[in-house]
Amino acid sequence: MKTAQLSGSLRTSVGKKDAAAVRVAGMVPCVLYGQGEQTHFAVKRNDIEKIVFSPNVYQVELEIEGKKARGIIRELQQHPTKGTVQHVDFLELSATKPVRVGLPVTLTGASPGVLAGGKLMQVFRRLNCMGLPQDLPEAIVLNISKLKIGKSIRVGAIEIPGVTILDPSNAVVVSVKMARGATKPVETDDDEEEEGEAATAVEETPEA
Repeated sequence: MKTAQLSGSLRTSVGKKDAAAVRVAGMVPCVLYGQGEQTHFAVKRNDIEKIVFSPNVYQVELEIEGKKARGIIRELQQHPTKGTVQHVDFLELSATKPVRVGLPVTLTGASPGVLAGGKLMQVFRRLNCMGLPQDLPEAIVLNISKLKIGKSIRVGAIEIPGVTILDPSNAVVVSVKMARGATKPVETDDDEEEEGEAATAVEETPEA
């Protein structure tokens, strides 16, 4: 996973009144939990929103007045109308404890089905995964260079060493559907997987 750095300051008191004062000062109240006692702290709003509103998923290296920890965002609260971040819960990571996280799905390669006029359908933008922090990739990269019209890649066909995908194994992640004006699927020789991509298998998808 990608890594981001974030500095914070300890909160001397907690509660709604204190949290409101923190927000007025341009900060966001946060909690770090998961490995012993909870740590209440605050970070600059601009810094945390760069992480929250990114399409990437980050392991965050936290430095809170001399204490260093590594965590992921487990829960956040946003203003109902402005959308600004109001509160963030961080789960502290351990190298020996698996963690659940949603990893982004990215596609690579040119689909012969799309080149033939088919419509690419990406059903999942993220997949729920479980693994040790050091085994979690930045993204699940799927090669669609063998994806012809009527073919799909399902969750069960994706293999990532050390990582378990928690979504249903029969769920379709990406497929190519027949579209008006599409031609017969292009026949191509099977190519070897590119290094760094998740191992996948392509299968037929029944037309709806």
